[in-house]
Amino acid sequence: MSTWSPSASRDALMARQQMYRSIREFFYTRSVLEVETPLLSQAPVADPNITPMQAGQRWLHTSPEYAMKRLLCAGYGDIYQICKVFREGEAGKRHNPEFSMLEWYRVGWTHQQLMEEVAQLLQMLLAERFSTLPTLHLSYAQALQSYAQLDVHHCGDQVIARHGQALANADLDLDRDGWLDVIMSHQVEPALPHNTLIFIDQFPASQAALAKLANNEQGVLIAQRFEVFFNGMELANGYQELTDAQQQLQRFKHELQGTQRSHDALLIAALEHGLPDCAGVALGLDRVLLHLLDAQSIAQVLSFEWQRA
Repeated sequence: MSTWSPSASRDALMARQQMYRSIREFFYTRSVLEVETPLLSQAPVADPNITPMQAGQRWLHTSPEYAMKRLLCAGYGDIYQICKVFREGEAGKRHNPEFSMLEWYRVGWTHQQLMEEVAQLLQMLLAERFSTLPTLHLSYAQALQSYAQLDVHHCGDQVIARHGQALANADLDLDRDGWLDVIMSHQVEPALPHNTLIFIDQFPASQAALAKLANNEQGVLIAQRFEVFFNGMELANGYQELTDAQQQLQRFKHELQGTQRSHDALLIAALEHGLPDCAGVALGLDRVLLHLLDAQSIAQVLSFEWQRA
């Protein structure tokens, strides 16, 4: 096939159309407002694991999170958005630098309540191929113990690093969280039960990003965030959203230390005005389609495959 040709079949595009229609009906019946925010922002994402794309003096957003939180601070209530997002260097069978995301926020909800709604939505979207989809909930510590035989709350950094190095089979310069990501992607995710929606929560506090912190039942400080996995692939990432502007500013400064990037001052100003207690989640729609259509590569569900310059 020549490079000008579309990569997805017409059936794949029709499946995407139906998926978007189902999503909009799902939220319409629940009185969640569809919104649209700019693709370009004045400041890039602060997450050290995500590389943003620059467009002139601005940045293409890697998620609509910052702008949507400004709407939440302005009192718009429950909101959702379907949009394109952009991340540098993410290309492969599961990744594309430009991809489609569904993100939504529920005011006054806990992240446990949001996990239930995520399960309901995914069960509906995947019902054509998977008539029944059970759910399994694990804490991050349970997942590491069950599938990697690691006690994450008591293992030292060197133990985690040696375990990750053996899996990666490479001499990488990573910190503790970097090696934990290797262990999750190389050992835990492939071993998770198939044809089951796996919810993993209670992440290490060091991986909180924009989530609140809390003590778990054992008194260990953890991040109130969750990820959803299906057949060895991450589909969604959700938070009990951090509402404290000063805590968020400190996290931004820490994450951006040593870079030339600045934090999103507009988001901090909005948080100072007041973000209501809420839970939010981002869901990768191309990956949902990949599972629904039993595709082998994400390119098969995209109109055009990514072409590097």
